[in-house]
Amino acid sequence: MSTTDTTGTTGEHPAADEADTPSATDAAGAADTSPGDEAAGADLSTAPKEDPAGPALGGPTLGVVGWIRWFWRQLTSMRVALILLFLLSLGAVPGSLIPQNSVDELKVADFKRAHETLTPLYEKLQLFDVYGSVWFSAIYILLFVSLIGCIVPRTWQFVGQLRSRPPGAPKRLTRLPAYTTWRTEAEPEQVREAALALLKGRRFRAHTTGDAVAAEKGFLREVGNLVFHLALIVMLVAFAWGVLFKSEGGKLIVEGDGFSNTLTQYDDFKSGSQFATDELEPFGFTLNSFTGTYEKTGPQRGTPRTFEADVTYTRGDGKDEKAVIRVNQPLKVGDSKVYLISHGYAPVLTVKDGRGKVVFNGAVPMLPVDNNITSTGAVKVMDGYRDKNGKREQLGFTAFFVPTFAGAGKGTMVSQFPGLDFPVLALTGFHGDLRVDSGLPQNVYQLDTSKMTQYKVDGGTGVAKRLLPGETMTLPDGAGSITFEKEIKEWASFQVSQQPGNGLALTGAVAAIAGLTGSLFIQRRRVWVRAVRGDDGTTVVEMAGLGRSESAKLPEELADLAVALTAQAPPAPEPAEAEASEGAEK
Repeated sequence: MSTTDTTGTTGEHPAADEADTPSATDAAGAADTSPGDEAAGADLSTAPKEDPAGPALGGPTLGVVGWIRWFWRQLTSMRVALILLFLLSLGAVPGSLIPQNSVDELKVADFKRAHETLTPLYEKLQLFDVYGSVWFSAIYILLFVSLIGCIVPRTWQFVGQLRSRPPGAPKRLTRLPAYTTWRTEAEPEQVREAALALLKGRRFRAHTTGDAVAAEKGFLREVGNLVFHLALIVMLVAFAWGVLFKSEGGKLIVEGDGFSNTLTQYDDFKSGSQFATDELEPFGFTLNSFTGTYEKTGPQRGTPRTFEADVTYTRGDGKDEKAVIRVNQPLKVGDSKVYLISHGYAPVLTVKDGRGKVVFNGAVPMLPVDNNITSTGAVKVMDGYRDKNGKREQLGFTAFFVPTFAGAGKGTMVSQFPGLDFPVLALTGFHGDLRVDSGLPQNVYQLDTSKMTQYKVDGGTGVAKRLLPGETMTLPDGAGSITFEKEIKEWASFQVSQQPGNGLALTGAVAAIAGLTGSLFIQRRRVWVRAVRGDDGTTVVEMAGLGRSESAKLPEELADLAVALTAQAPPAPEPAEAEASEGAEK
């Protein structure tokens, strides 16, 4: 069997060029062409095609309609789609680095105070609201339109290719990237029938045309391309849907307290512009207990091991159910998910006035400031307190709590472990006006002392006093007392969110990966088998293959097909060999 393999061609074959229409003669570099040659490599891709010669210089100017068509062609080109996708990714960078109003307004306010020079520039560029800015929305919408404008024509073109048959064999198969030939004693019709059966058995779309069999395979590559682009659209739709219809709220709950999923119950709440409050899932839950454990020895001492919130929740039907919420294991109630975000301690305090009347009793949540849960907080007694003269007044206490006291630093206390091994509470008292009725919002964990007078405490530093559980700090001049009760509760912070686009986004992401995998690892290729009667009466068999791009797999596949076909059409001896054999017999 005589074999010729032209796989030594370097560079990408024109059939793989997504801008130009390839042809078989282009692959060989021949000057003459024929309709069969041009059709051989045509339509191996559904990518939009461009005129390789470019616009004619000095031609007529474009009118309004012409410019609109030109703009549409540019917008729907793959080059522009990739640029827009890159710009969208680039535009998301400041949204990750700069605090966003949609995520945490307090961090935005802190950033503005710390960067007074940059703040006006950032505000003009809408960098505190990146995902809702005009420029980000413009990129998003243009990318959406570009993908749709690219996919629709490619889909119709691909459907047309599926309905059509593979093109006939080029006139000169020797000029294709992979080629082999041999002579056989079998009849041409028998060779073509065997080749047709072989190619169909290898899942090629094949048919006989003229003196050759034409076959094609690898349509899943184009399916993968289309699926990938459709998946991008699905992800864009999911992102927009999630932004418009999402809701997200936070709530801090002390052990024993409950929560009902209504707007007034949230500490903070954010939602999309199309979200309605009546869409909140009807449910509620009570935090029965919180359990946090930590590594007690070794180099990882203090590292969290277990964070569990034991809750009892009620759906709309009123039936109580038990559940345990862990980090990254939310409670799912309908379309809502309840995530465990953080936790801390809430010492139980009792405040009495000078006459011994209890004016405040309850657990006061403290906000952690480090990994050992060193915490700060405030106690505000707004109503019911009277001084020794019977005058109505308000009390306030700044609190500093450590779960495991490690001694005093320079003016402050230090915690050496996040567990409740040696809790200590430091309190500083004030009296006067808490300014809760000033109309200005206040942080519940901070005290506004601008209209208050500080107590001078005996038995402490003169400013604050450290208390162990069960101890009491007596206020001067018969003003009352505050007791650090032996009970110390824990609190947990939860985030309740409804993200309607998450499932759709996940589906789009999986489909995009699957489509991209298919488009990268599946090769679109065509194979032709020609069988004609030679001058000496034997049948000349030619096999050739053409792919979108040069690949070692195509010659290997063609060789495998040739070996399989030779079982039905075995090679005949070459004329020189036949003459030598006849001479030897004589």
